[in-house]
Amino acid sequence: MESVTLGQAREFEGSTGRGNVGKAYSGFKGKVGKIFSTSEPDWPVPPTAPPDSPNVLVMLVDDLGFADLGCFGSEIDTPGLDALAAEGIRYTNFHVNPMCSPTRASLLTGLNSHMAGMGHVAHFDPGFPGYAMELRENAVTMGDLFQANGWASLMVGKWHLCKDSQLSEAGPKHSWPLQKGFERFYGILGGFTNFHHPHRLCEDNHALDIDSYPDGYYFTDDLTDKAIKMVRELRSSHPHKPWFMYFSHGAVHAPLQAKQQDLEKYRNKYESGWDAVRKSRFEKQKEIGVIPPDVELPERNHEENHAIKAWDELTRKEKELFAKYQEIFAAMVDNVDQNFLMLRSALEEMGEWENTVIVFTSDNGGSREGQELGTSAYFRTLLSFTGHKELESVDTDYERLDLLGGPRVLAHYPMGWAMTSNTPFRLYKTNTHQGGQQVPLIISWPKKLRGQNTIRTQYQHVTDLLPTICDLAGIEIPMEKDGEELPPAAGSSFFESLNNPEVTSTHPEQYYEMIGHRGFYDQGWSAVTIRKPQTPFSQENWELHDLANDPTEIRDLSEKHPEKLQQLKEKWQQAAWDNQVFPLDEGNMVKETLRPPWDAELVTETILYPGTPTLERWKSQQLINFRNWDVEILLDYVSGDTGTLLAHGDQGGGYSFAIEAGELIFSHNGYGDTTEINCGRVPAGNVVVQLTVTPPDFLTWDIAIGLNNEPVAERKGLLALLAMAPFQGIDVGIDSKSPVNWRLFEENGAFPFSGEIKKVRYLPGHLTDFAGSRWVDLLKAEGTKYE
Repeated sequence: MESVTLGQAREFEGSTGRGNVGKAYSGFKGKVGKIFSTSEPDWPVPPTAPPDSPNVLVMLVDDLGFADLGCFGSEIDTPGLDALAAEGIRYTNFHVNPMCSPTRASLLTGLNSHMAGMGHVAHFDPGFPGYAMELRENAVTMGDLFQANGWASLMVGKWHLCKDSQLSEAGPKHSWPLQKGFERFYGILGGFTNFHHPHRLCEDNHALDIDSYPDGYYFTDDLTDKAIKMVRELRSSHPHKPWFMYFSHGAVHAPLQAKQQDLEKYRNKYESGWDAVRKSRFEKQKEIGVIPPDVELPERNHEENHAIKAWDELTRKEKELFAKYQEIFAAMVDNVDQNFLMLRSALEEMGEWENTVIVFTSDNGGSREGQELGTSAYFRTLLSFTGHKELESVDTDYERLDLLGGPRVLAHYPMGWAMTSNTPFRLYKTNTHQGGQQVPLIISWPKKLRGQNTIRTQYQHVTDLLPTICDLAGIEIPMEKDGEELPPAAGSSFFESLNNPEVTSTHPEQYYEMIGHRGFYDQGWSAVTIRKPQTPFSQENWELHDLANDPTEIRDLSEKHPEKLQQLKEKWQQAAWDNQVFPLDEGNMVKETLRPPWDAELVTETILYPGTPTLERWKSQQLINFRNWDVEILLDYVSGDTGTLLAHGDQGGGYSFAIEAGELIFSHNGYGDTTEINCGRVPAGNVVVQLTVTPPDFLTWDIAIGLNNEPVAERKGLLALLAMAPFQGIDVGIDSKSPVNWRLFEENGAFPFSGEIKKVRYLPGHLTDFAGSRWVDLLKAEGTKYE
């Protein structure tokens, strides 16, 4: 044998079985050198980026309005991002989808959100293609593109592009970040979390089993630390491989929570109120040039179900409370900027900053989820979107004034501050008016765009970012994925405008839709409507605006130009059919309630053993939501044993059992109001603790507690835990992360049980008459009458 290629040697090795490498080479009679001297190895060539390819950092902030940065008119201290804008380019006519998951889908795929499968937030699964609540399989993501072209593909932060029914360790995990193009991930898979005590952190393809967080922990800081660590790990392992990082902030989405030093900085800074701050921001925006000098500020939002009171009409208590909410929000924005500076400093120290493309934007406008009064209990206030506003109370929230911003309350500001956030535009997140979808965009590349400090006014949309970023990086977008043709791209690169302010927009038309709100943009004209739930779509009033001359949508031209309005309405209709927007949301909760039949498999007797990591939130909720249910805790009790037996939930709402000083303590946290029930002494030996919950109506629970089949306590009229509460899943033998009972946490930390728990058994019973799926069954039955 004169010569053998390395591939032939490998083939020979495989044919003779594992461990025969030595035999294979011994057959060459010592001529290994000759083999390598006469043949080229057949190593597969890994994807490699061209020399001097830039790193790419895409930073997305959550619920940040057009006016919330200093460089876009805010009084909030954001020197890091202001410097980024001074070094780069600000786009002041940039638009997104008016909700978080839809914008994220469009950002990563370049598709319109419904076409990507994400027409709403990923908390539903109604079975319609435009609302699949996961990215379609034949979409290619930024992560896919960069990884395939030789970049490291990294992500930290909020994902929110996966069905909530698939967030558990059981999966399937095909819609998790690592299956959508990313090689590393650290953050949350859902839409938000407690910033002081995150309910469930994930790393790469698994959830982290965390009992407690160190003093001073803050989620935004943690994300920045992990981002820096990922880049350091890469650079220590490879001298020049470029990286792509999708840094998707959880801030400044609710719950509004901040570090104490940041809160102190903004103490008493918002006593002048939202009207005065809005006016001040508007004047600054004109001064720094992010809006034209002749733009008019609309009157305070006054539309039905969206109206804002004048600040001067509020009571003293309301003013003090509402100003506090905005202090927390400002502190969170400030902290985002601090962390941006920290990330920049680390990248500069590593020599990475100069050749990094930075794209900074927000996913939608300021959020109205705090409704008219704001809240110290986010889940309680989410119930108001279902029509249940009876729990809202300024007095209750005011009693928690000193706790606001900390780990014990899940706050959100009132709509008045969302209006200020979106200055100078009308309305809020979810609305298809400009306030819901016109946001800041900053693009910088120190190596090639340094010292620009320029403003671009071309209309561009979030679907344009993928092709633009690919142009900057020199990446070609393929036409197919795994042999299947990609859906038509919705956006176009605006790369040329980075260097030429005179070029026209590359995005002449765009449809908008969110929970029935609709809009269509056509080369400066905009048709838009506000959806009133459970009313005929045909009866809705469409406004027509000439945005080139009226960017704040003050003058409705629908009567003056009815033919133009009709043209845009027809274009919206065609775009909706082309992008699988239908069926529209009628406001009857059907789309929010529909679920595939296999989800019901999860609602069955569930046994949890000690040492089981926290059960995932959505699975945990299925065992108790809108149904009668029982839970049994089996333990072998020895006098002196102490600690948590069971905990489900957190400071936003939950329930728990613990043994303290030999007595059984049941705790119920009703959106921040905790009730403790002492159930008496626990007998030695084998013990069964029993809890039976019966919901007599939508908003309440009646409970009965037993020890060894003997009743020991009962309570009627406890608040039912609804609207994503309990938000933290079920723990056995510990109350991890954010506790249900703050008193027990302060005295004992996570309070692990010192004795022996055998198991916990959940027994979900039948659905209540007011369960959402019963409503769907009723509608189906009514529908069969007309078949």
